[in-house]
This record gives sequence, structure tokens and C-alpha cells, in this order.
Amino acid sequence: MTVPDRPKIYHIVHMDRLASIIADGFLWCDAEVVRRSTPGSVIGMTGIKQRRLALGLESHPGLRVGDCVPFYFCPRSIMLYLIFRGNHGELGYRGGQEPVVHLVADLRDAVSWADANQRRWAFTLSNAGSRYFEDRCDLERLYEIDWNAVESRQWADPSVKEGKQAEFLMEHCFPWNLIESIGVHSADVQRYAASASRYSSHRPRVRMEPDWYY
Repeated sequence: MTVPDRPKIYHIVHMDRLASIIADGFLWCDAEVVRRSTPGSVIGMTGIKQRRLALGLESHPGLRVGDCVPFYFCPRSIMLYLIFRGNHGELGYRGGQEPVVHLVADLRDAVSWADANQRRWAFTLSNAGSRYFEDRCDLERLYEIDWNAVESRQWADPSVKEGKQAEFLMEHCFPWNLIESIGVHSADVQRYAASASRYSSHRPRVRMEPDWYY
């Protein structure tokens, strides 16, 4: 598979975090979320989040994964599957996938904003929470991502599983006004997400995307 012309990036978050994201105007990295004690449900694995606070990026010495806002290159991520199953020992959240929403942005627009605002960024070829990922900070090297794995809906093969978890990382924060749309599981969550942004000057379209869920 060739590199998409305009790759989209996807951040998953519990819907009860939307209000604070919109009020702040930014999604915050994990390090900043901890500092701010941001309200809302934590859907990630605590142990991995802690590890990401220490893991460094080779492309930006001194920058930690946990200092960046993470995005996948696809919806229906492996992390969402773990949330759906709800039986992983390291997962504290047990509320299921329905309240989880996908915040969608354009990769190239995100990089343009980051470059204009002195924010470092990178992409990884696999899960940035592992101890052996590779990272890049050159869009000309997007071909190194395994795009077939990213798009795959079957990932029992370990190499596909690794490739599907490629990430885009932006230093410190990601602006709300770069979110193009919100993908949700149900009509109830669609109404909630639309209501959360009703007073915002930036109101992304909220769409039901059942194929993005398990």
C-alpha cells in the first residue's frame, strides 16, 4: 500500500473529557494531564502511561513520549479492542468502548501547525509504549510505516500487530481547532459530543462510525 496523500490521525478519549478539552482549547500530553489533574476517565493502561513518561524519542533527544499527545493512523485501534474486551489486568477502566470517541485530524495540517508554533513532532513505526520502537521526524519517510498493517482488521500476526500501532506524536499539546471530526459509537454519544461543543467557536462534525468499533 502506498502512503495516503492526506493521512488522517486518530486520538481516542472518553467522552467525559471533551468538556475540558474544548474549554482549554487543547488536548494535553499525559505529563501535563498529570500536572493539571485533569478531570475525566483515564482509558489507558497506567503502567504503560508511566513507562511512556520515561521513554525518549531518538529523533528529538530529551523529548519523552509522555510529553507528547499521541494519535494512531487508524480508527478501531488495538487499544480500543482491549477496552472493548475489558479483561486486561493492567487496564483500570472497565466502562467499555461505547463512551470512547475518536478525535480526527489531518496529519499534514498538524505538522504545519507544529512547525509554525515551535512544537516538536514525530511518528513511530510501532507502539510508542514499547521499549523498542523506532521514530522519525521527516514526512518524506512516511513510507516506512507499514500502511497495510495500519489498515488491517486482522492483526493476529505479531508483525501486523506492531505495525498497526504506529503513532503520531506532538509535543505538549494539540489544538482543538485542528480536530476535523469526531467519530462515535452510538446516537447517544453523538448527541453528547455535539452538546459538549455547542458553545465552542470550533464545532467539528460528529458522526456515527460503527465500523470504527468492535
